[in-house]
Amino acid sequence: MRADRLLSIMLLLQSRGKLSSRELARTLEVSERTVIRDMEALSASGVPVLAERGRDGGWMLAEGYRTALTGMKPNEIGSLLLTADASILEALGIQDDFSSAVRKLEAAAKPQDSPLQFLSQRIHIDGAGWHPSGESYPFLAMLQEAVWENRKVSLTYSNGDENKARLISPLGLVAKRGVWYVVAETSNGMRTYRVSRITDAEITCDTFTRPSGFELARYWEESTASFKSALPRYPATLLIMETALASLQQERYVSVTNIEPSSRAGWLTVRADFQTLESACRIILSLGQQTLVTGPQELIDSLMSCLRETVSLYEERMQYPFL
Repeated sequence: MRADRLLSIMLLLQSRGKLSSRELARTLEVSERTVIRDMEALSASGVPVLAERGRDGGWMLAEGYRTALTGMKPNEIGSLLLTADASILEALGIQDDFSSAVRKLEAAAKPQDSPLQFLSQRIHIDGAGWHPSGESYPFLAMLQEAVWENRKVSLTYSNGDENKARLISPLGLVAKRGVWYVVAETSNGMRTYRVSRITDAEITCDTFTRPSGFELARYWEESTASFKSALPRYPATLLIMETALASLQQERYVSVTNIEPSSRAGWLTVRADFQTLESACRIILSLGQQTLVTGPQELIDSLMSCLRETVSLYEERMQYPFL
């Protein structure tokens, strides 16, 4: 265990440069005293660990010292790191193993060419509810090239029946639910475009400078939250079987705001925000006998009307089987 930690320290110093005892302790989830003892052990074993004192001090490796984890190109390393899904790693209980592998792979590249840092600023995988979308992306490879090289793109974007020309500075690509988006800086500020709606595109000769401090994952989270907050809300209260709660929570346009125990065994009282009355009806009906709406009355009336029409349709079918 300690041997693995010592190797992790060497790789962290190699890939990130100077780090303080506090930074190392936080990353490795040990005490600062343990970090100091580990540094003494590394030094005693011949690893050239240097300590710089002062406010901006820290631990570092002697210039020119590197471990032997070479042989992989930054893009090859990045392709491996990019496929990692946090939810899968958590479910399998191998987050620590992945973190250790990241440090070892990053050691194969120079600090200024860190593949993980380079890719995380340009490609973000939002794994929530991932599934193939069936959309086509004829210009995705071109956009990736433009993102890599910081070059502007002239494109035509279709928004319904309207096609508009755009000149963008593509900062990164995001995949969510099997759909690709490009996040770009434009003359009107930051914008997000659905890649499948791009009908024509061409990389220009003009380059651009990435905004200082821009983080793709943070921007995506903030813009997604802003988009959701602007959506219409239709609050409702319902009883739902415990076994059906996960299905409701996985609905894309439903936000479960409160969950409480119910006096009915095996059921929960849930408050949720739907988008519209029609959307609430569709989703609740899809859950069948696993849910019962208790308010508002408008929604109850609408559901009962839908159910009566359905029953009437089947009764008519039984009466006239030749239809």
